[in-house]
Amino acid sequence: MNFSRQALLGIGMIIGGSVMLYAMVQQIGDSNEAQPASAMVDKPSPEQESPQPLTTDIETEKRILAQKQKERAARVAEQEKRAQQFLTEQEAAEAEALAKARAESQQYMASSAAAAEDSDKSDAEKNDATTPIKKTSAAASAESETNTGDQQKAAQAQQEAQRQAAIKEQAAAKKLADSKKEAEAKRQAEVKKQADAAAEKKQAAAEAAKNEPPKSPSDYQVKRGDGLIKLARQYNMPVEVLAQANNLSPSTSLQLGQNITIPSRKQVERLAREAAAAEQAREDKRQKEEALAKKSADAKREAQQKLSEARKEVKETDAKGSFGVQVALANDQAKADELAKKFKSAGYQVKTSPTSRGVRVIVGPERGKVAALALKDKINSDPKVNTTSAWVLYWR
Repeated sequence: MNFSRQALLGIGMIIGGSVMLYAMVQQIGDSNEAQPASAMVDKPSPEQESPQPLTTDIETEKRILAQKQKERAARVAEQEKRAQQFLTEQEAAEAEALAKARAESQQYMASSAAAAEDSDKSDAEKNDATTPIKKTSAAASAESETNTGDQQKAAQAQQEAQRQAAIKEQAAAKKLADSKKEAEAKRQAEVKKQADAAAEKKQAAAEAAKNEPPKSPSDYQVKRGDGLIKLARQYNMPVEVLAQANNLSPSTSLQLGQNITIPSRKQVERLAREAAAAEQAREDKRQKEEALAKKSADAKREAQQKLSEARKEVKETDAKGSFGVQVALANDQAKADELAKKFKSAGYQVKTSPTSRGVRVIVGPERGKVAALALKDKINSDPKVNTTSAWVLYWR
């Protein structure tokens, strides 16, 4: 209903404007044609029949005619200007009315399509009962509604395109905001990670500095639960170094209230070097002893084998004569008995024989000189008796 009224109003304004425009054009044309007639009619007027000055000439007439033409052209231009202004105002009013009609029609049709249909039917019935002039208006209104429908479809399509563009723009903005938020979260996480790492490093450095040995020696009174191992871990030094600094064994138990010395950093380094050197020396000595023992065992085994072969050879050849191996010449009998006991504990048969130069300590006897020589080699290579000065002598 509102749309029909607005359409009729617009059509009326268009028709009225056209009529006014036509009237103004006719008026302008009539004025152009009336000027010569009035000039011709004015000639016989009594006022213009008054005597003219004799000085009037052709140039004056030309100036007067040119002035009149300028005035006529100015009037025509003014009328055209007014007509153009009126047309502009009319077009603006028509456009405003049409835009208002479109807006009201779109709002009305969006709010209630069914009511619009009922209203259109009612308007159609009323238009059928009206005069031919109203029928013409209804036809024009129907045509305007058809055009408006097309315009509404175009407007709806444009609105849908704008809505889709707005949705895409919102999605892009949301995606950009999410990416910025994620990047900010990552940056904050990285900053927090670096801060935590720096804090851990600082704490570790503080703990290391706290547990490092003091720069100068300090006294410490043993408390309940303290021990060399605990204190060594507390001050970050080997147990052997702490024990060596206090002339203690690493396995020594500390007494409550006992005063010990915590060595300085330089002392710890020096004692650690000394302990490492001592440990290396002990290891070298052990390896040498093992090598010597192995060598001695091999030599003893070889000497025993030679002795067995020599005894077998003597037995087979039935060699005569007994030989002994003198291992020492003691100054007195007591010394000789002590040496004899040492050799007996190593598994040898030992006898002593006093002489003018001292008491002999003799191992044997062995039958045959070959067997005695083999026995001498065995004794010289035996680490249990630790002698290298044995020599063979004739027994009897």
